[in-house]
Amino acid sequence: MPKIKILTQADLTKAVPLDLAAVDCVENAFAALAGGKVVMPPILSLAIREANGEVDVKTAYVPGFDSFAIKVSPGFFDNPKIGLPSTSGLMMAFSAKTGVLEALLLDNGYLTDVRTAAAGAVAARHLAREDAATVCVMGAGMQARLQLDALMLVLPITRALIWARDPEKAEALAARIRSEKGIEAEAVSDAERAVGAADIVVTTTPATEPVLKADWLAPGQHVTAMGSDQHAKNEIEPACLTRADLYVPDRQSQTAELGELRSAIAAGVVPANERFAELGEIITGAAGGRNSPQAITIADLTGTGVQDTAIATLALKRAGEMGLGVTFDSEA
Repeated sequence: MPKIKILTQADLTKAVPLDLAAVDCVENAFAALAGGKVVMPPILSLAIREANGEVDVKTAYVPGFDSFAIKVSPGFFDNPKIGLPSTSGLMMAFSAKTGVLEALLLDNGYLTDVRTAAAGAVAARHLAREDAATVCVMGAGMQARLQLDALMLVLPITRALIWARDPEKAEALAARIRSEKGIEAEAVSDAERAVGAADIVVTTTPATEPVLKADWLAPGQHVTAMGSDQHAKNEIEPACLTRADLYVPDRQSQTAELGELRSAIAAGVVPANERFAELGEIITGAAGGRNSPQAITIADLTGTGVQDTAIATLALKRAGEMGLGVTFDSEA
């Protein structure tokens, strides 16, 4: 049997920073998905409600890729109370020709964080106004920070407004942004005011009740909702989808089960059989995107297995070029 490459979180942090190459990698994955030849099964999702936890398993095979990844991603949202991160996990890379295990990517959720933030940048690059400069981030965790980092790679962001249910965390994130990014950043206790002042709104919470109301939306805004990826989650009021001029799912079959579309269908504001153009179709030009500066657009991102295979493939390529990782003989 071939030897297995083992890459640690430290290796992967060196190999795959959140940069434009990572954004382009994820964008290409969405484009491939739109081509219809990617094999991507439904998410295996396990809820562990007693521990406020969940585990998702995602995968996809992309024709032309030498490998495919299977990602196991736990999210236990009470962990910060005991000094542990909310998310962890790993990816496994297998040969697409033989099925033999090639590598273990012990990233503790790092690659998921990168590809999720990159997806937010991809959505904004194709759906937000080109002059969008002010971002309202709802949430103050790791993904809140990374979503802003990713947006700054693709748009002329100069101001960030942070709202979170924990005001101290919002202030801490705003201070970090001011220090590290050198842009204006403010913690805002009034969510409606924060949303109303923004060109882009990004929701990054595990909320089960909406934190974004439809009446708060204004012409010209883009919303990226990326926190809802379980049956019980809901970050944006269902009526937001009817306020929007364009609603774009990453994968409609997923958003109808796990994303904001699920809540809108359940509330009766969107027909269950309505078909929406997916993000990959916008990217490839198979469907139209924003049609005016005044349009309201919403991207519903639940996270797709094709993103995981794409980012894992990028990680393996870069790690090989940089001589990172160790090999392990499984038969020794």
